[in-house]
Amino acid sequence: MKILNQILLICFILLGTTAYAQESIAVKGQVLDNDGMPLLGASIVIKGTTTGTQTDFDGNYQLNSVPTNATLVVSYIGFITSEIAVNNKTSINVTLQEDAESLDEVVVIGYGEMKSKDLTSAITTIKADELAAVPTGSAMQAMQGKVAGMQVVSSGSPGQGPTIRVRGIGSYNTGASAPLYVVDGMFFDNIDFLNTSDITSISVLKDASASAIYGVRAANGVVLIETKSGAFNKKAEITYDGYTGFQIAQNVLKVANAEQFTTLALESGSAPDAEFILNAMQRYGRSRVNPNVPNVNTDWYDEIIRPAIIQNHSIGITGGSDDVSYSVGANYFGQQGILKMKNEYERFNLRSKIEFKANDRLRVGANTVISNATRYDGENSAWRSAYFAVPILPVYDANLANNPNVFPTNYANAQDLGYRGGQNPFPLLDFNENRTKIRNVLANFYAELDVIPTKLKFKTAYNHNYQTFETRNLGLPYFIGNGFQRQDASLSKSNTTISNQIWDNTLTYKESFGNHNLTVLAGTSFRDESFQSLRATGLNFPLTGEEAYYLDQAQTIVENSVGDGGAREYGFSYFSRVSYNYDDKYLLYGTFRADGTNKYQEKWGYFPTIGAGWVLSEESFMQNNGIFDFLKLRASWGKLGNDNVAGSNGSITSTVVTTALGDTMFSGLNTGSDFTSLKWEVTEETNVGINANFLNNNLSLEADYYVRDTKDAVIPVQRPLIPGTTRQNVGEIRNSGFEMSLNWNKKVSDDFSYSIGGNFSTLKNEVLDLNGQSYIDAGSAEFRQRSIVGEPLFAFYGREIAGVYQNEAEILADPVAVANNLVPGDFKYKENGGDPTTIDDDDRVVLGSYLPTYSYGFNFGFNYKNFDFTATASGQGGNKILNRKRLEVIFTSDTNWDRDFAVNRWHGEGTTNSYPSSAATRKGWNQKLNDYYVEDGDYFRIQNITLGYTINKDGKMKDFPKTRIYLTAEKPLTIFGYNGFSPEVADGVDNQTYPIPAVFTMGVNIKI
Repeated sequence: MKILNQILLICFILLGTTAYAQESIAVKGQVLDNDGMPLLGASIVIKGTTTGTQTDFDGNYQLNSVPTNATLVVSYIGFITSEIAVNNKTSINVTLQEDAESLDEVVVIGYGEMKSKDLTSAITTIKADELAAVPTGSAMQAMQGKVAGMQVVSSGSPGQGPTIRVRGIGSYNTGASAPLYVVDGMFFDNIDFLNTSDITSISVLKDASASAIYGVRAANGVVLIETKSGAFNKKAEITYDGYTGFQIAQNVLKVANAEQFTTLALESGSAPDAEFILNAMQRYGRSRVNPNVPNVNTDWYDEIIRPAIIQNHSIGITGGSDDVSYSVGANYFGQQGILKMKNEYERFNLRSKIEFKANDRLRVGANTVISNATRYDGENSAWRSAYFAVPILPVYDANLANNPNVFPTNYANAQDLGYRGGQNPFPLLDFNENRTKIRNVLANFYAELDVIPTKLKFKTAYNHNYQTFETRNLGLPYFIGNGFQRQDASLSKSNTTISNQIWDNTLTYKESFGNHNLTVLAGTSFRDESFQSLRATGLNFPLTGEEAYYLDQAQTIVENSVGDGGAREYGFSYFSRVSYNYDDKYLLYGTFRADGTNKYQEKWGYFPTIGAGWVLSEESFMQNNGIFDFLKLRASWGKLGNDNVAGSNGSITSTVVTTALGDTMFSGLNTGSDFTSLKWEVTEETNVGINANFLNNNLSLEADYYVRDTKDAVIPVQRPLIPGTTRQNVGEIRNSGFEMSLNWNKKVSDDFSYSIGGNFSTLKNEVLDLNGQSYIDAGSAEFRQRSIVGEPLFAFYGREIAGVYQNEAEILADPVAVANNLVPGDFKYKENGGDPTTIDDDDRVVLGSYLPTYSYGFNFGFNYKNFDFTATASGQGGNKILNRKRLEVIFTSDTNWDRDFAVNRWHGEGTTNSYPSSAATRKGWNQKLNDYYVEDGDYFRIQNITLGYTINKDGKMKDFPKTRIYLTAEKPLTIFGYNGFSPEVADGVDNQTYPIPAVFTMGVNIKI
């Protein structure tokens, strides 16, 4: 491949030497807006060529070697492009007029760009300035609430990116429902390694028409990321952007305090619970406030949570000469976790992007990102332990201080009070360390040749992403009590190496004749994806520090812990695209991609799309209509492939069976197979939409309705007469919904402008076909989720509560209550199974889905002189959360209760008809999955508030850099009713979710 690329490059250089000389001059000048303010970064290009430059901080430019009869094309985002004939002039100043429509703004699409007004697809683009306001280590976290139809589920753990879903989930394997990320041409499963300040834009390709050019893995949408570039003939610009701040845990879950816990324990009627209370008073004394309560009142969440620091520092240099453009930078990001242990994330990034003009027709370039990160994951089980730990237990126990068997710390042990478990979460925090070193190298090299200037362009690009993950999980020994100990020091290590390569070749032809405008693209893509991993666990190594944390220091290697694995997948693709418009009124767009893979038995997948648009506002009958400044109707249809689903596996097995018939033994062969012969999952999507501008282009509207069907979905299928299941391409899943974005922008005066906008989307997820099966179960029997035709995928499945039994009369009047020996305070269930005398599993119903049925976002901002202010908000509704930690009382009956239950529990007739009694929580009848444990996940959040002030905004202070100082509050307020830390739970099952903190920062941006 290397030799072939060298040969191609030599050929391109030889072809490019045909340029001819002509009389030329140097042209300089200044580009201003219609208010006389200089425009930084305006583009000046010699028409019909790729030769050009950009304006500097003061709007000045200089362009050498300009033919005397040339025409300059001057453009800037948000302004009307202007063409000026040179006519032998050496000084040309340009004033651009504002274009409120911004319809000529270029939008990034797969393997190219298009003007916004020519799109027939559903694409949303977020620019760098909208991302920069969010203090986060993950660029996708900054997208929350900004894109209609895209769900961003936050993660509070340092270094862990959010869960992203574009228009729902379309696979039974939910891990296969993530979008494809494309960074400067390279495919990724996530982009957590990228620094947000290095990104120019993020475009979300939501429908099939937009995504299908990528074919492979595009079924769940595509997220295109462009990193920052330099510019030709631009003076070097140095930028520093940095912030520092702190994180504070929000909406900390309240659990019962010592007095509430004592009341509940005694109310439960459990003799052991009452005895444990007495034991605590004997060991730790009685409270002076209430002598019936132990003199300990531990808030375990308060004990394990801390404020945490976050900081980010980036420096970049961009510029260029006549022949070279460059952009280089470095970044440091550090985030401490709010869990009180070795819990943090640190990342160093280096980047460079260089483009070189070999001659007027050939450009070569390279883009490199090097990321080196270290992540210490929190011990997530500590959140669960803190939820269940009783408040009458202290963190430390002075009674253990002189116990020679206790080491290294005298942490309190609930077993000393009679409880079955130790409960104290601090041994989990202090004697565990989970470190992962993540190294990521992205290298992109390309050559682009104008075979026929302005008409035919050839580009070859090689992308290589090399990642390594070195994980070390350390468990140190401790002893607090029998059964609450770790005897052996343990060290688990794993090394994983991932290498992904893509080689793309594209040929693009553009032609305009009369009112006809045509762009045709054809290309090929080769993919080589591989990984290798090695893992092992050792026991009993010297406890002398970091120098001993190696497997060769361990006394014992756990035999069944050793593993060595790997895989390699190849793919080759052909793709093409045609984009046509007539007179800027009638738009036609189509793509076709053929993907080949060694992953499935069906080697090739074929994915076509087509889109059409009609710009009604260009029609004569719409001129001067008084309502629409711009109006476009569009529709698209297409198929996409998803190869995120695991490949074919399994085997054919034969077993010898021997049996006796009479006095004779007979042998036979029983043959079975669990081999899965798979092909692509295919998503077929129809999208209709509208784009409109109103009120002098101040108000813009974008709306879409879509239906996305995943056909040939891989699902588990029961095998006739044989236990177990096999995976087959026989399922069908539908996602459908409506999306709308509305934005108002208004410039009131030279000193004041403002904007306000919002987006809203709906989602209906539905199982259409399970190959004749009534349902497919997921989760355990205690926490059942069930996929049923006509219902959402993985819906929660359990009993409906009809109330709480209030008195003996109700009990005696209900044969179900009598038959099950129920008492007042127990749940009363709805009868849904047809037999009014019993309540059993047949009475279970769908209790809801973890997918929101609607979501929304708002934004507001203004600029007044040197001040700027922005505020964003987001929310969702219609989804459910299984409060599993509350239901896990089925596994133990001697833990704490949450405060919501303590305050609202049933404790006498008429006190509540929604909550059970404390005694009921210890009884199996009430410990069934039901809608008491499945709660609403609706929330509203103030996402971000930013206030900034810019010094030297107009550039008049020649010796002082343009400096912006800003304050940011990220997620300062979230309103929800769910009884947990956060309503953002990726899979809807909350067992030990890491809290999402509010982040308060102060930052500065300096441009020199």
